[in-house]
Amino acid sequence: MALSIIGIEHIVIVQNKIDIVTREQAIENYKQIKEFVKGTVAENAPIIPISANHGVNIDMLIEAIQTHIIHKMDRDTESTPLMHVARSFDINPPGTEPADLKGGIIGGTLIQGTLKTGDDVEIVPGRRVQDAGKIVYEKISARITTLEAGGQSVESVGPGGLIAIGTELDPSITKSDGLTGTMLGKPGELPPVVSEFTMKTVLMDRVVGSSSELNVDDIKSNEPLMLSVGTATTVGVVKSARPDLAEVLLKIPVCVMPGQRVAISRRISNKWRLIGYGIVE
Repeated sequence: MALSIIGIEHIVIVQNKIDIVTREQAIENYKQIKEFVKGTVAENAPIIPISANHGVNIDMLIEAIQTHIIHKMDRDTESTPLMHVARSFDINPPGTEPADLKGGIIGGTLIQGTLKTGDDVEIVPGRRVQDAGKIVYEKISARITTLEAGGQSVESVGPGGLIAIGTELDPSITKSDGLTGTMLGKPGELPPVVSEFTMKTVLMDRVVGSSSELNVDDIKSNEPLMLSVGTATTVGVVKSARPDLAEVLLKIPVCVMPGQRVAISRRISNKWRLIGYGIVE
């Protein structure tokens, strides 16, 4: 359901741990997987049985990823670089001398463009600070000192795969995923940071994750929704709700692009449950 909501079409299903069941049980499980994905975006996805622990069929898995995902992807390397920040951390062990401190690390995936060592970048919305008693967000400027992809140091990176960006930032800014949910790109070329937006809404028939079959009611004005925008998560209060359209006021500002998909969750029985998605206008 999540893959369908964010528009992922190229999928490979991995059937792991075949080493701990019989051949007959593995075949039965394969049939169960086929039935489970029937009618979804993954209905025709290849299912690769493997044993990750023993390295069985890993070559076939790599071939399936190359054939069904990588060769079908259209990577945009010409547009301005944009990266959703999924992780940020401090790699300095306790007790490190000031002269030996390394700058903060930022992890995520480039969705377009390329980055190389030495590039100047901005991170938005940035840091949360107080200004005249109000909470505001300041963009962060940084310079790329190192790049790592696939466990190796590289000079440049493009879209796809996880990358780790070394910077000269104070590691107190990046520690404990402090920048998760932000967006990184070239200075002055990032999408706008907004505190409210209007989205076209597409709701599912039933609530995802609930133990009972609950129907999804229409979105109502003034109700709070949990919105997942890229790697950012924020609560949005509905200012105005109309059929297939909702205007939301955000508790935490986000960097968002027109046409971007937003996962929508509603609080049901004290838990946030996925009810559909929105398309930012």
